[in-house]
Amino acid sequence: MEREKRNDMSFSRKRSFTFGTYGGVDRFTCGDETRPECPEDNMLDTLDSPASERKPLVSASSNQRDTELFEIIEKLQGSRIDEQRCEFPPPLKSQLLTMGGDLPLILPSKLGGYWIDPPLERLVDVSPTGSYYGLNPDSYDIMERDKEAKIYQEFFSSRYHHSFTAVDPSLGPLVLSVCLEDEENKLRVILRMKECSLHGVFSVSLFPNIPSAVELAKMLCDRVTVSQFEVVSYLKAPELIMAFDEHRVSPNFKFGILCQKDGQFTEEDILGNNEESDEFKEFLSILGETVLLQGFTGFRGGLDVCYGQTGSETVVTSFQGREIMFHVATKLPFTDGDPQQLQRKRHIGNDIVALVYQEGQTPFLSDVIKSHFLHCFLVVRRTQRAEDSGEPAYQVSVTAREDVPPFGPVLPDPPIFTECSLLREFLLTKLINAEISCYKAQQFSRLELRTRSSLLESLQAELSTRSQCMMGDRLLYALPSSEGVRGASEGSGGFIENFKRAIRVRSHSFETLGVPRKVGSNAAQKPKPEKDGDSDKSPGPLPALSDSLGPAEVKDQASSQEDT
Repeated sequence: MEREKRNDMSFSRKRSFTFGTYGGVDRFTCGDETRPECPEDNMLDTLDSPASERKPLVSASSNQRDTELFEIIEKLQGSRIDEQRCEFPPPLKSQLLTMGGDLPLILPSKLGGYWIDPPLERLVDVSPTGSYYGLNPDSYDIMERDKEAKIYQEFFSSRYHHSFTAVDPSLGPLVLSVCLEDEENKLRVILRMKECSLHGVFSVSLFPNIPSAVELAKMLCDRVTVSQFEVVSYLKAPELIMAFDEHRVSPNFKFGILCQKDGQFTEEDILGNNEESDEFKEFLSILGETVLLQGFTGFRGGLDVCYGQTGSETVVTSFQGREIMFHVATKLPFTDGDPQQLQRKRHIGNDIVALVYQEGQTPFLSDVIKSHFLHCFLVVRRTQRAEDSGEPAYQVSVTAREDVPPFGPVLPDPPIFTECSLLREFLLTKLINAEISCYKAQQFSRLELRTRSSLLESLQAELSTRSQCMMGDRLLYALPSSEGVRGASEGSGGFIENFKRAIRVRSHSFETLGVPRKVGSNAAQKPKPEKDGDSDKSPGPLPALSDSLGPAEVKDQASSQEDT
């Protein structure tokens, strides 16, 4: 009995629940694992033990018990802050505080992993009166995130065309669309695979007969080994296919805005700023318009527009047909006694790109803000006024993680802007392109691939099932699920529901990085109940982009990040 009891004790669960921006991380280890004991572990073991074996934490005094409980919370919170704190090395910090003259906007991380533009060695002449190079607003073009996304809508939806589905042994689900353009005597083809979509245009005169679906698929990808495609006869198939093709395209963006005052080196200092100087307010007015959140009807970017839980106002703007919401740290709720300001980092830490406005000469360290999501920072500092125009001049620098590809528009040389309108156009274009480029980073690209694979698998199954229903398969009609009787007539079944789940995780900076879950038949698979939390409800038959994460999606997302 003693041996069995000892074995049971060796695998007792030791829990350490860490609170942070991205939820809790529940860790457990085996009792046989040798590691140093610490007071937090002993206390948590006592809290986790059964009531019969639990030793009293304190004496009978209620006040003493409350005091020790708060000490435990403070200790755990303090260790969490230490994990996220990123300070300058003491010698460098002291040198910066005493050094005169202009300092660079950004300094590289001590651990590396970031690139800076312009490089520090190029910052020789950054005076507002210097000669300009590369200051061409005509070159401020917004990048295309998915060039094939609009092809189906542009060339297929308004023409007579056919779609086909198949499951390849090596490539997985395939969805093929073929359109004959009689006016130009061309054959246009799109092949959708897990990795990407391939698009090709062939002249009909090259073929004695129009090729089969298998032959057209092999022309685009020689790895296709399937021997037969199924014809899609479902009447609402174009809506589902278009929704899949454009799931990565969104007209909405959200970015964080931080204010770094002189002498601030840590994340806690930057997130703890509450006062907005006239200089900072003037800069915000360049970016967009300050609006009240209560009753706001535009793109909300995850902010509360009903109950004021995320502040009373924010900054928004429209730019080249896109809506942009800014998460301004000083306008988000401030929590007394919380050095981490999790109510602020909850939003800014989940953005992919953030803009840092510097008041003073203190440089920004590339990795000072700890976040799994933030991959790029644009840093702006106000310099001396230009003598000619009398307008303020702004210096700009960019830093991003090393696996983020470079993106335009190119910074002028020197990186100084004297016209506010030109600065606004440059910054907004740079912010949008930064986010699109960040999606190519390793962490995001892996999650995007998982999302696309799940969506394509669901789309292929949906099209195949609905087409068989259209052909009169009575077995499918007999299924008591949304895939059967109701699905065939209403056209809002499994794929749309899976699509909503996947898109709900996008939140847009991270808006394509969730993993959808299938909704199958009751006999084969029970659908998991979903708690939307703050997620938006999307009206109508087509999926709408959501602004926030539901609890289930957060869990999937957190597990995906740990994998990467």
